[in-house]
Amino acid sequence: MMKNFMKTIGFIMIIVIALVGCSSKTEKESKGAGASGDGYEKTTIRLAYNLPQDHHISKGIEQFAKDVTEKSDGAVKVQVYPAGQLLSDKDMNQSILSGGVEMGVNSSTLWESTVPAMGIFDVPYVFSDYDAAGKALNGEFGDKLRGAMEEKGAKVLLFADYGYAQFANNKRPLKKPEDFKGLRIRSIGDIPSEMIKAYGASPVFMGGGEVYMALQRNTVDGATSGTTAMLQRKYDEVAKYLTINNYAYLEFILAVNQKYWDGLPEKTQTLLTETAKETEDWIRQQAKEEDERTAKELEKKGMKVYVVPQEDLAQWKAAAKPAWDAFTKNAGDTGKELLEMVDKQ
Repeated sequence: MMKNFMKTIGFIMIIVIALVGCSSKTEKESKGAGASGDGYEKTTIRLAYNLPQDHHISKGIEQFAKDVTEKSDGAVKVQVYPAGQLLSDKDMNQSILSGGVEMGVNSSTLWESTVPAMGIFDVPYVFSDYDAAGKALNGEFGDKLRGAMEEKGAKVLLFADYGYAQFANNKRPLKKPEDFKGLRIRSIGDIPSEMIKAYGASPVFMGGGEVYMALQRNTVDGATSGTTAMLQRKYDEVAKYLTINNYAYLEFILAVNQKYWDGLPEKTQTLLTETAKETEDWIRQQAKEEDERTAKELEKKGMKVYVVPQEDLAQWKAAAKPAWDAFTKNAGDTGKELLEMVDKQ
């Protein structure tokens, strides 16, 4: 009798242990479906960009994606689509705003049509050096631009410094604004076009990938771009002269669809924000180093480089006033406030 009783007790205990084990397993599986061991909810974020993968901005963005994924132990996965694989630069902004993609990197110039204040980076001679740009973007100036973007439905996660824009051409050294007279110059936006016209040249719009052939066939006499892009696109093979005047500090923006961002857990938002700041600082340092390196490399490859003396920049800036007027007309009071903030630095 006692023997049978002990068998019954043992059987009951086995069932209880099994039930507890199943319950524990079910609970773990349930948690695993929505969160990692570190408490991050599982999600996959698609991130698209169009720059070449060897560009310093691209390297920074790739590292950002890797760091976010690793820090979250794989729970927050950033899936990158590089070099225009998913979206062209012309389609990028609308896709971000509509939620077609969660994140995307695009130039401030292309954001200007939607957010006029973003044209500030194309206004000639606004930022005197790299430190001034960084200081402005980390302060009230940057906050105002972030606010303008959020009003349209996109959150700025980071400003990616591309570096300064310069001029390359095939006709003659450009040592003063008057030297532009009669030239056809590839432009990168509406505001730079106003400057090119003010200098006496004709702006021509075309994509970055079209410039090499246009210079080779004399469809244009010159082009404006950063020296990093000039080197990557082999301008040295089709252009003779390079003028370094640092007229515009170009920015690319890693933006997130605002509604998507608002729906993310606070823990994930913090992870993305902190990692983006680390990436932003790294890219800013690389921008300066890459500008210097690529300008020297273009000179080694045969381009005749003219660096505009600091004391001559005042006349270049004065001649570019129509571009300033075009920006304030387009960006209104916000544009004026941004220019005032820069002047106070």
